Amino acid sequence: MAVVSRLAVARVSPDGAVPAAGRRARPGFAVVGLPAAGRKGRRRGGAVAASPPTEEAVLMTEPLTKEDLVAYLASGCKPKENWRIGTEHEKFGFELETLRPIKYDQIRDILNGLAERFDWDKIMEEDNVIGLKQGKQSISLEPGGQFELSGAPLETLHQTCAEVNSHLYQVKALGEEMGIGFLGLGFQPKWALSDIPIMPKGRYEIMRNYMPKVGTLGLDMMFRTCTVQVNLDFSSEKDMIRKFRASLALQPIATAIFANSPFKEGKPNGFLSLRSHIWTDTDNNRAGMLPFVFDDSFGFEQYVDYALDVPMYFVYRNKKYIDCTGMSFRDFMAGKLPSAPGELPTLNDWENHLTTIFPEVRLKRYLEMRGADGGPWRRLCALPAFWVGLLYDEESLQSILDMTFDWTNEEREMLRWKVPVTGLKTPFRDGYVRDLAEEVLKLAKSGLERRGYKEVGFLREVDAVVSTGVTPAERLLNLYETKWQRSVDPVFEELLY
Repeated sequence: MAVVSRLAVARVSPDGAVPAAGRRARPGFAVVGLPAAGRKGRRRGGAVAASPPTEEAVLMTEPLTKEDLVAYLASGCKPKENWRIGTEHEKFGFELETLRPIKYDQIRDILNGLAERFDWDKIMEEDNVIGLKQGKQSISLEPGGQFELSGAPLETLHQTCAEVNSHLYQVKALGEEMGIGFLGLGFQPKWALSDIPIMPKGRYEIMRNYMPKVGTLGLDMMFRTCTVQVNLDFSSEKDMIRKFRASLALQPIATAIFANSPFKEGKPNGFLSLRSHIWTDTDNNRAGMLPFVFDDSFGFEQYVDYALDVPMYFVYRNKKYIDCTGMSFRDFMAGKLPSAPGELPTLNDWENHLTTIFPEVRLKRYLEMRGADGGPWRRLCALPAFWVGLLYDEESLQSILDMTFDWTNEEREMLRWKVPVTGLKTPFRDGYVRDLAEEVLKLAKSGLERRGYKEVGFLREVDAVVSTGVTPAERLLNLYETKWQRSVDPVFEELLY
């Protein structure tokens, strides 16, 4: 469907299309005027004029209305044959000799090397390269230099895993020449917040100043965590609602299975997934389990109402970030934004605002699964397999909805809070989260089998965790107490990509 008939929207993108599932409109940046992969005239490793989404050519014929914002989300609906899989994963770069986090100048050299050797185009902010683009894939930097691949929307898990492997081959090839390694873990295991470099991106400066005002752990989230996310499509508002409810209820189960952040500043931190716990006190205006998703009235409009009430971070105008922290998008729509009086939002501002909301499952024009810790390469293929098997198969999806139908808001919140501490051993009703994980894993396997792409093998890592009841974090803690002799340094080799 068209986004809105009242808006003349000229979106500048590599292929002239609106981003599909998995093609992340990266918070803050979209490439402008980049020739598509394979298109004649494509430069090898050139620098690309880049600017945030709000700088794209958007011609407003009338002010945005709430109906426009709802229609924007609804424009993500697509027939099942067009559903795709998008995977995003972050990793910590470190110096192989000292184990210290890499600084921006080292990251810059890696980005320049990838552009020159592997034909990526650079994304610039002022004079700094802050990302890369190639076709529908992009590489971006998180606030503390965490290296993120936002993958292309792909049809099968085989393609997803091939994309992951190709990316890791490229960064490893550059990193080894520079004495740099990349670590697959959910939380920085050794270094303090003060040891982490700050990336030269304007939006992060605004967030860094705002975070301590709204929670105690926001800076840890920004600078010391890594995650893996999966982006999946829906066919209709009803399909979105069913997938949103199923995935939100099960997000703590995924957190348990993929728990992989047990260390902080050189010792155990008391959690199996400290990364997950950090979100409970980052900014509760924009994070959490969204109980309203389970209300009978829930749909695109209700999510818009929620997003409108999430305080803003910034507006980008004239190549400058305007600090709008704590301000209302509703005021923005009325032209009454205190930091930018008279300015009216575009759909690109709305798209940007949606990327600053951080619930356990996030709705844009697709659904983002946000509950898993960063991990080694073999688990980067397992997470999308888990969610595809559950959400892209009608029978498995219905079974999940039946299984979770009578879970109360209090039970979902309990899982959200306790799973980061006790993982699969978290009690639930007459059993444990491990019992739920066993049942859910069977449904994921069945769903993948019915897809017919021979993808069940990608669940091997999940199978190993669920069958033993030992999470990745507990395995690391055991190594710490035994083979590693109470040192976290060996984890840099153990989980090196």
